[in-house]
Amino acid sequence: MKAGGSVVLVGLLAGAAVAIAVVPGATVPRAVAPPAEAAAASGVSAGPGPAAPASVVPDPPAVSPAPPPEDPAPSAADVTAAAPDAKLGVVVYDRESAKTLADHRSTAKFTSASLVKLLIALDALESGAASPSTVERMIARSDDEIASRLWSESGGGALVTRWAKRMQLADTRPPEDPGRWGDTTTTAADVARIYRYLLSRAPDASRAPILRGLRATTPHGSDGFAQHFGIPDAAGTTPWAVKQGWACCRPKRQLHTTGLVGENDRYIVVVLSDHPESVGYATASKRVTEVVRALLPLLE
Repeated sequence: MKAGGSVVLVGLLAGAAVAIAVVPGATVPRAVAPPAEAAAASGVSAGPGPAAPASVVPDPPAVSPAPPPEDPAPSAADVTAAAPDAKLGVVVYDRESAKTLADHRSTAKFTSASLVKLLIALDALESGAASPSTVERMIARSDDEIASRLWSESGGGALVTRWAKRMQLADTRPPEDPGRWGDTTTTAADVARIYRYLLSRAPDASRAPILRGLRATTPHGSDGFAQHFGIPDAAGTTPWAVKQGWACCRPKRQLHTTGLVGENDRYIVVVLSDHPESVGYATASKRVTEVVRALLPLLE
C-alpha cells in the first residue's frame, strides 16, 4: 500500500502599525508612529535608517517524505536465504490474474518423491483402477502401499509418459528403475502445470476426490513422517490444500511442499528442495517452511 505525501505552503502577511486615538483628559500615553510613517505625515524626511524590506520571502514548502512500501515483494535472496545450502525450485502462480508471481529455477530437475502420486491418482480415477475414497486416502496420508499397487496396475512408468504428454509437462520423466515410482523426475514448473490441469481441465469425478485428499492432508504420513512442513505450517489459518514429498538419499535429501493456498484455491505454490544428506529432516523441514514464509507477501 502506498500513501501520497502532502505539500503545505505557508504565506506571511506584513501588517502596518495602527494609530491609537487619544481621548481628551485621558492619561493614555501617546503612541509613537514608526519614523517612516511620521515622515510621510509631516512631509519631513525621516533621515537615514534601515529601509523596510520590499517583500518577505516565505519559508520553503514542507514536503512529507513518502513512507516505505509495506510488505515488499521478496527477492530471490530473501527466498534462498532461508535454506542457504539447498537447491530450490520455486513457482507461485496467481490463478485470478493468470500471472506467475515468483519463478526461481522453475525448470531445475528434482526427484519427485511422493508428488508423482498426483499422476497416479489422476490415472487411477480415469481408468477406474481405484475408488475415489481409496485415492483420497492415498493423497491425504501419502500412502505408499496404495501408490505402489496402483503404479503397478497402471503400467508403471508408462503412466508418467502418458500424463506428461497430455499435460505438456516439458521435463517430467519416468524413473530409470521402473519399480521406484518416487524417482520420477520433475520440475517446479511442471508441478504447477499439474495443479492447473487439475483445477481447470480435469473432470469433476477426478478433481473432487483429489482435492478432498489435498485438503485433508494428515499431520503425519502413513510412514509416520511429519508432513505439515512448508505450506501448512507457514500459511496458518489461510486455506490450503497440499501434496508433500520427502525422500533420501539418492544422493540428496528431498523435501517438497506443493499445493493451493488462499480462498477459492487462488494461488498455486510449489517449493521443491534438495538438501545435503548431513542436514536432518527436522532442520530441512523448518527451512522449507521459512522459504514459504518468505513468499507469503506475494499472496494478497
